Amino acid sequence: MPKDILLPYDSLPGTTRSDADSGEPQRLAAIDMGSNSFHLLVANYQNERLQVVARLGEKVQLAAGLNEDGFLSDTAMQRALDCLGRFAPFLSGIPASQLRIVGTNALRDAHNSQTFIDLAEAQLGHPIEIIAGREEARLIYLGAAHALAESGRRLIIDIGGGSTEFIIGESFEPMALESLRMGCITFSRRFFPDGELSDKRMRKAELAALSELANIQRPYQRLGWEDPVGSSGTIKAAASVLHAYADTPQEGLITRAGLKKLRERIIKCKHVDKVALEGLKPDRAKVFPAGIAILSAIFEAFELEQMRFADGALREGVLFDMAGRNSAEDSRLKTLASLRRCYDVDTRQAENVADTANRLFQAVREEWQLSDDHGRYLCWASDVHEIGLAISHSQFHRHGAYLLEHSDLSGFSRPEQRLLAFLVRAHRRKFPLKEWQALPKAQQAICARLARLLRLSVLLNHARPETPPPLPAFSVQGDALCIELPKSDEPTLLSTDLEQEQAYMESAGFSLVIR
Repeated sequence: MPKDILLPYDSLPGTTRSDADSGEPQRLAAIDMGSNSFHLLVANYQNERLQVVARLGEKVQLAAGLNEDGFLSDTAMQRALDCLGRFAPFLSGIPASQLRIVGTNALRDAHNSQTFIDLAEAQLGHPIEIIAGREEARLIYLGAAHALAESGRRLIIDIGGGSTEFIIGESFEPMALESLRMGCITFSRRFFPDGELSDKRMRKAELAALSELANIQRPYQRLGWEDPVGSSGTIKAAASVLHAYADTPQEGLITRAGLKKLRERIIKCKHVDKVALEGLKPDRAKVFPAGIAILSAIFEAFELEQMRFADGALREGVLFDMAGRNSAEDSRLKTLASLRRCYDVDTRQAENVADTANRLFQAVREEWQLSDDHGRYLCWASDVHEIGLAISHSQFHRHGAYLLEHSDLSGFSRPEQRLLAFLVRAHRRKFPLKEWQALPKAQQAICARLARLLRLSVLLNHARPETPPPLPAFSVQGDALCIELPKSDEPTLLSTDLEQEQAYMESAGFSLVIR
């Protein structure tokens, strides 16, 4: 049944009053391709109100299809594609800018994830983003925090199929984000491979979880929290079973004493095939013991007495994050500002390059069929193109690209980071053909054009002027860039730079015409 979620107006990041008062609702959709379950959420937003119009979930158990060599089986991929096929009709008519499809731990780990992504994108007609663990944690926090809509510092925990996320935050701002490599599917395969249940096996799983938790236990306890909260399937199921057996005083609550009783009930089942508990859905039974082992370790490590369940997680977080994208509240802008501070970027030079890049972009966008999104990435790459200087002046474009591709950048998916990293890598010296050809084929032409605009912007600001320089006469003919310079009897810094750039472009198969 559709469900209305009433929210305070200011809780929607990036929303303006004109958005809230618009005559037509904004349709948003998210697909969360988790390691255990796939979820679809479609909602309308209008006048401070989210109305959920479709909510579907299926146990795909993608992580169970990973073999010992880290490859997804054909069977697992087909299960996932079949599920997405059932989700697809609900996406009809939703603009691409209002739909996000994200993949998590299993797709982060699978060596052949791109094979599956190519098939899924062809089926859905929309790009799929693999998000990093900390980005997954940030989105989970956003979804859970909106569901709670309460003040105070809270610890939010989400036990998934392949990873478990831990977040401490206040209001809608996370203060600590972590994703640990332990989940109900991976621990099921590791500690209960034949399905047998015993106290000894449960304790081994708990000790493995405690080992993972050791890295964050003290820093999280020092930061502190007032309210421990759990989200998603394992914690929801645990709360449901405890309530069904009257082991906790209220619905949606997990207590230390109740969790201990639940652990004992599971061990008495002796085999995962015989785990049949009141309040537990049959499709979760086989991975439930591993999830409870992880949850027990969390209670032990953080000395928790109780935890309550919040009905908001990754998919809700994706919707709220999408509502704030391409606005002043876009989390990606905050991340880029943080990078500039961290690596002591020359702000004036970055702004001058960005200004020049934007003017070049506007001059060619129609001819080269560039979108607003392309312009944003060109501007963002301009803002951070020199972060590698903090490591070394030599090859700083390579250092910058490495930092952008391999850091946890809040708000960015992995494909977005790769695009940003490529532009920074390509902004000077020889054009990186190998890295360019490694990009998805559908992106290569656009990425090359953006990189060439960024390169010219950097050259035009080579003297590091106080203000952005005027543009020379500039045009495009097909894929060729044409620049007309003022006549001069002597070579200038710009003419010398452009002649070198012309040689770089020619060797890469592109055309730069200098008149």
